[in-house]
Amino acid sequence: MTFLHPVAISARIAAVRLPVPGAYFTLPKPVGWRLSPLEGQGTGCEGTATRAVTLFGGLVPDTAYRLEVDGFLPFGFKTRPCAGLVRAEDFGLIADVALEDAEGARANAQALARALATVPQGGTLYLGAGVWTAMPLALRSHMTLHLAEGALLRAPANRTGWPILPARDAAGQMLGSWEGLPAACFAAPLHAIGTEGLVIEGRGTIDGSGRQGDWWSWPKETREGARRPRGLHLIGCRDTTLLGFTLRNAPSWTLHPQGCDRLVAAGLAIEAPHDSPNTDGFDPEGCRDVTMEGIRFSVGDDCIAIKAGKRGPKGEADHLRETRAVAVRHCLMERGHGGLVIGSEMSGGVHNVTVEDCEMQGTDRGLRLKTRRGRGGAITNITMRRVLMEGVLTALSANAHYHCDADGHAEWVQSRAPAPVDEGTPVIDGITVEDVDLHGLAHAAGAFLGLAEAPLRNIRIRRLRVFSLDPAATPATPVMADHVRALRHEGVLAEQAQIDIDDESLLSPGAISLSLTEETR
Repeated sequence: MTFLHPVAISARIAAVRLPVPGAYFTLPKPVGWRLSPLEGQGTGCEGTATRAVTLFGGLVPDTAYRLEVDGFLPFGFKTRPCAGLVRAEDFGLIADVALEDAEGARANAQALARALATVPQGGTLYLGAGVWTAMPLALRSHMTLHLAEGALLRAPANRTGWPILPARDAAGQMLGSWEGLPAACFAAPLHAIGTEGLVIEGRGTIDGSGRQGDWWSWPKETREGARRPRGLHLIGCRDTTLLGFTLRNAPSWTLHPQGCDRLVAAGLAIEAPHDSPNTDGFDPEGCRDVTMEGIRFSVGDDCIAIKAGKRGPKGEADHLRETRAVAVRHCLMERGHGGLVIGSEMSGGVHNVTVEDCEMQGTDRGLRLKTRRGRGGAITNITMRRVLMEGVLTALSANAHYHCDADGHAEWVQSRAPAPVDEGTPVIDGITVEDVDLHGLAHAAGAFLGLAEAPLRNIRIRRLRVFSLDPAATPATPVMADHVRALRHEGVLAEQAQIDIDDESLLSPGAISLSLTEETR
């Protein structure tokens, strides 16, 4: 008998991890459960769990429960109290406003703001089933937004009058951002700034209407003086809990915690069409103590992209903040450019990231680290263990010649000759990979390309198992750098990288790069 692990408990939902051996996102086989309130505080319920991280909803606030799951010791917990429940529909919210109706969307935003203003500290704003179109809404501290099953909160397709976040607040701290730099951006359909104790939960859906608007037609541009909004943008927030809801069709990055501490997300579904531009799934940037469990991703870019800001073109660094202590467990990454990605904006440093018991299906990369000269910062202590990859093109990659930004193909960025070491020299030190199974591998099990002046250090690979190759695979470059040869069905390749691997038969002879002439150097 083993213990159940609580991931997060709110007033009405409990997310619990069922640590069954061999479980990834789903359990090897369903298990039965029984949930009973204690001291006669209501009736119990029972069911069958199929996921390693299971959410138990419909709970009563401030109530003690006993959870019994087959094969585990009983677990007792108590839900959080709720200081009061406010129903948004009671404040003039209009259902089924058309996506093109900017005035109706603005009226609904005003109704939601009126409802929000009446929520007591520690209370809940409840959005019932229905289709609710509204302009962006800012949440506040010590409250819960509960999205009932069947509730769809969506942004309008018309961005006339859409609010804009400035690049910095009155104190000079980064507020709006774009790819790691301060920049004015349209406010996210749902956003929070400087909150504490915020909970967003429920079985409902938040839809950014990225496809319905014109957002995806100008992915790298600025319009009306601002960059595209995120789907859910959390800025400088502390002690945030996200439980159960679906977040989809974001105008750009889907979920972007920026400068946040102590964030837990469990049981979410994060979705975007495969061809949507830069719709990363979950991008913690400059954050500390982030937990992601039981999340399903299917997006148009990286599923998880961990970032720490980018130095400005003149070396500006006052906006940078390290990202530290990120845990990813029992998640499913479907499609997307990468499963778990670090960078390329990592100038503040990314440290202590753990990925465990996850599935990656059809992603271009599995674990991917990317940076380049000029970024500076360090990536250290990255661990991946017990991960299943199916149909992943290249399983593991670390690239210090990533050709991002306008000068990404410049000779000083792509040269394989040693360059002077300075504050813009990025460092990657400490990658541990254990018990990773690969099925349908296309290009390479691993590709590691470091800098001559700062080689990749302390890469340790244990029990990396290749079960099958993709017979339809065509050769392609495994990392986005110049002068890299195309690969097909290769093992682990390295250049300017220190690798300790237990199965040396996986090491492919030769380097990643083409044989360089003096001209290409």
